[in-house]
Amino acid sequence: MKIKASLALLLSFCILLPALAQTQPAALQPPPPPQQKPGDDKDDVVRITTNLVQVDAVVTKGGKPVTNLTADDFEIYEDGRKQMITSFTYISNVSKVASATPPPAPRDKKVELPPGTPVNPNEPHRTMAIVVDDLGISAESMSLVRRQLRKFVAEQLQPNDLVAIIRTGGEVGALQQFTNDKRVLTRAVDQLRWNMCNRVGFSVFTAIGSGSGPSLCGRDSMAITLRSLRFVIDSMGHLPGRKSLVLMSDHMPREDQDEFFGRNFLTDGVGRGAETGAGGLTPVNAGTGNDGPSSLPLDSINYSSALQKIAEKAIRSSVVIYSVDTQGLMYTGPTAADQFRGNARQITDQINRLMSTRSAVLMNRREGGELIAKQTGGFQVRNSNSFKFDQILEDQSGYYLLGYRPTDETFNRRFHHIKAKVKRSGMTLRTRFGFFGVTEEEANKTKRSVVDITNLALASPFAAQDVNVDISSFFANDRINGSVVRSFVYLDAKDMTFTPVEGRQQASFELHGVIFGDNGSLVEQVRRAATLSLSPNDYAHAMRYGMQLTFDIPVKKPGAYQVRIAARDKASSRIGSAGQFVAVPDLGNKKVAVSGVILGTATDSAGQDLANPGARRFTPNSDVYFVYMLYNAADEKGAPRNLVMQAKLFREGKEVYSGPEVPVKAPANQKDLSRIITTGAVRLAPELEPGNYYLQVSVMEVGGKNKVAPVVQWVDFEVEKQ
Repeated sequence: MKIKASLALLLSFCILLPALAQTQPAALQPPPPPQQKPGDDKDDVVRITTNLVQVDAVVTKGGKPVTNLTADDFEIYEDGRKQMITSFTYISNVSKVASATPPPAPRDKKVELPPGTPVNPNEPHRTMAIVVDDLGISAESMSLVRRQLRKFVAEQLQPNDLVAIIRTGGEVGALQQFTNDKRVLTRAVDQLRWNMCNRVGFSVFTAIGSGSGPSLCGRDSMAITLRSLRFVIDSMGHLPGRKSLVLMSDHMPREDQDEFFGRNFLTDGVGRGAETGAGGLTPVNAGTGNDGPSSLPLDSINYSSALQKIAEKAIRSSVVIYSVDTQGLMYTGPTAADQFRGNARQITDQINRLMSTRSAVLMNRREGGELIAKQTGGFQVRNSNSFKFDQILEDQSGYYLLGYRPTDETFNRRFHHIKAKVKRSGMTLRTRFGFFGVTEEEANKTKRSVVDITNLALASPFAAQDVNVDISSFFANDRINGSVVRSFVYLDAKDMTFTPVEGRQQASFELHGVIFGDNGSLVEQVRRAATLSLSPNDYAHAMRYGMQLTFDIPVKKPGAYQVRIAARDKASSRIGSAGQFVAVPDLGNKKVAVSGVILGTATDSAGQDLANPGARRFTPNSDVYFVYMLYNAADEKGAPRNLVMQAKLFREGKEVYSGPEVPVKAPANQKDLSRIITTGAVRLAPELEPGNYYLQVSVMEVGGKNKVAPVVQWVDFEVEKQ
């Protein structure tokens, strides 16, 4: 087929396999809470069977992980009774091969970062949910949170790190957010905003005498924060191995007293008032001239039980919690915004009480975060404006697994306290507080349904591997159908169940597609079922080369999306999945935009026929052809822009090829410049090593008074051995 004709079809019209029939999808819901199953995969952390109880522990010395200990260096106790260690190992979460230095973050925010590469769950990796409690963070602290998270993503995130950035004040969808794609994470950071419906206020401390209140929603937001934490931890329980949750908040207390914001810290001159205006010490009458304590009752709420349940849920889900007090290193003394009245003695007394009160407020607000961190084996970061992400990452570099033989009392469905010790001096050991004793029979009672398994495959950052699935997703638009995310879906026919029917080979399967938007919200989902009947020749071709399908999911609004597609073989219930990040531009603003980039190989010497579009596997010393749709190539007056494109190749953060700037021209007979099919080619050098590469395509305007900013698209591909 002609390359231009092919692209016109792929980018302008919906082409679907005729056998694919659209059906109404079932609502995507989180699978049921995970159960401890004996004999589960090797990534289980807290494993409980009749022969083995296995728990994790981290040992540090001077804040640095210790990795060379033996079983003789440890002691472990269950409910105060010493146990004999029968199994012992150290699990590393970091690759033995040094990670490549990530490319620096671009100074121009409009320049896109390269996509992340898939993370193999069987290889060492770190999985971390960063939960930004925007319902408990002041505007003052949120600015610092954004700055430090941008630095973390740009400088500290490694290729095998899976990270999610989730807001408690937004729609929470946890699993689908985990990624190593810096584009996704940078956008998530950029979308962090101060939530007016929070329980702290605009500043960490309300200025004394300001008369302003801190919250539009009061302590109702605390219940939402706790519910969000439970959901995220539940979702993380479906991921393998030891995970971590970093809770960032100004306000996570164990006990919350009514905050009488908006009242005056001062009395009418007596100087005996003690209204804090900042977080929960006993107030006295203000503005009455009364020396005695206030008769107003304190409305105190104790969150200890709710926090304890969160810690227990994290223990069951093998999640270690790190708490970050985002109040940072705060100055507790008077500021220019504070107002004082009275003589010198009274003002001095007021300042002393102010400093004492604010110090107590800081400690009170972080007690709940410290509790859940300590009980799950993590720690709290406080009095730090850097939030110590490097220390948190280093703490997750590995852990010890200590195992012992349980007694019959272990399986009483109660919580058993664990205490582990390291015998060597100068070392600190941290582990979870315990586990729940559940028998093998009870654990095996709950089995996930087909719907649960499919939903998990769609939501999990790890691709399901029972069916080999690969996708190449990109944005496409036409005037009739609007915008869609179009995906080339590749299925390995050898993983499907074919049965002979009247001289042909027949297989039935389902394709499930979902699009996740901001904070993991479900934007769109589509399910299609198909029954394929292949002739002997087509069957042989499918077995050798696989099956290629096209799958469309509509998108109504511009934005950054995560696309996930799962394929399920009906006969065997085997399932496979894959995901990709796609940015959908706003074409209505008349700015230059580029669809996704499609790769392929030429089938003739002139390069006019494109084979295997989107396959993304090539050999050295070959030509990689790419095509894309360029939108809005004309300026506001309808005149063509002077546009050029440039192609570059990157591997492990380093540029390995830079092509020349090539003019972008519409065909001579094309008058409509709103959509231009553009093609190009890159020659792969013979000496290129096998591995993952990125093709960067940049479209820029040269000359002109009001040049448009460069538009960049990335696509990854693999170089195979010849």
